[in-house]
Amino acid sequence: MPSELILLVDDEPSIIQLSRMYFERDGFRVQEISDGESALAAVAQYHPDLIVLDVMLPKLGGFEVCKKLRASGDQTPIIMLTARDEDIDKILGLELGADDYLTKPFNPRELIARVKAILRRGENKMQAHGKAVHRGDLTLDPVTREARLASQTLELRTQEFDLLLTLAEQPGRVFTREQLLQLAWGFDFYGQTRTIDVHIAHLRKKLDGGSVKIETVTGVGYKLII
Repeated sequence: MPSELILLVDDEPSIIQLSRMYFERDGFRVQEISDGESALAAVAQYHPDLIVLDVMLPKLGGFEVCKKLRASGDQTPIIMLTARDEDIDKILGLELGADDYLTKPFNPRELIARVKAILRRGENKMQAHGKAVHRGDLTLDPVTREARLASQTLELRTQEFDLLLTLAEQPGRVFTREQLLQLAWGFDFYGQTRTIDVHIAHLRKKLDGGSVKIETVTGVGYKLII
């Protein structure tokens, strides 16, 4: 049974109550917070394994909380909750460093599934083994989680490294967005393929000037070429 601590940041009592019930049913511990400023303090105090973070919060919004945490070097996984099903909200959250997002109202079972997938991905990283992958002037080491482009170290976020490694392990293979969500994120497709597009854009900027490129295959997905 899981015993990971989930920091649940939301100012809606119904969301808190329902989410807590499902988390505790699956063996998770839950710490509840209702505003953004308290969320930052709680992360420093409790060191949660994952943060479920609402966008619309009193005192300090969820986007700003995410931004401050990532700027401080805190890489605790974050799932953002947004009340509006608009791409701009989702893209902004991902740009700021969130791992995933859900639109309210959401199915609590889906929230639990995504939390488990993200935490499982983290466990897999801890147990990672295997040889470094060399593609052109790109080197990815799954054990040390280091990425290099020629002599330059690439600063990749967790999701970016996993996505690039997935593509680099099979250069030339075309992956659909759904396949990349499953292989790099670790959860089944829920219709959130925009997540992939945002991270591909980040990776292209960081790979600029190197011999490795990520090519779009129109209507299908992406592949890594050398």
